[in-house]
Amino acid sequence: MKTTNRLARLAGIAAFVGASMGGAFAQMAPFGNDEDVSYAADLWAAMEAINLAGPDAIRSYPYEGVEPHGFVLETLYAKATLGGRTGDLVVKRNYGPAGVEIEAVQANAAQHLGAVTVMFKREAGYDDENNNWFYAKYLPDGSLDKNPAGLQLAGRVAKGMDQGCIACHSAAPGEDFIFTTDHIR
Repeated sequence: MKTTNRLARLAGIAAFVGASMGGAFAQMAPFGNDEDVSYAADLWAAMEAINLAGPDAIRSYPYEGVEPHGFVLETLYAKATLGGRTGDLVVKRNYGPAGVEIEAVQANAAQHLGAVTVMFKREAGYDDENNNWFYAKYLPDGSLDKNPAGLQLAGRVAKGMDQGCIACHSAAPGEDFIFTTDHIR
């Protein structure tokens, strides 16, 4: 009986510490905080205003994609203005599931849209180390997607981690974090 009580107590302490650390990690994470979520909502609204998101979004020619974005992609490049500041904007529409064909996306994009991933160039000093890019991953309805830990994917997504937006885009040629460099010049 003593061993059972001791194990139960230890399990309770471990659960408390784990929950506490989870909350602490969420507060320390470089993305997904209230400011990032609010900024992402404003960014989505700005994209809707220039018809790059939402039901009236303009379309481009879809092409074969790669993970983690999608099996078919559309990429659009523009400028957007948030809070009186204009910055470069890269909007990538991610279509699936595996095996989806370009023709199926052309015929019914809404049916196949899985996510909209975005990079927006913020002001100097936002994240100089990573070229001041703000990242967001939206679901088709404009709400933010979440990672497995429940953090909303907006801001300096996965900064300092081995995988994720910044880790991948930091390897882009030209040190601008964009794999399709010629479009933003």
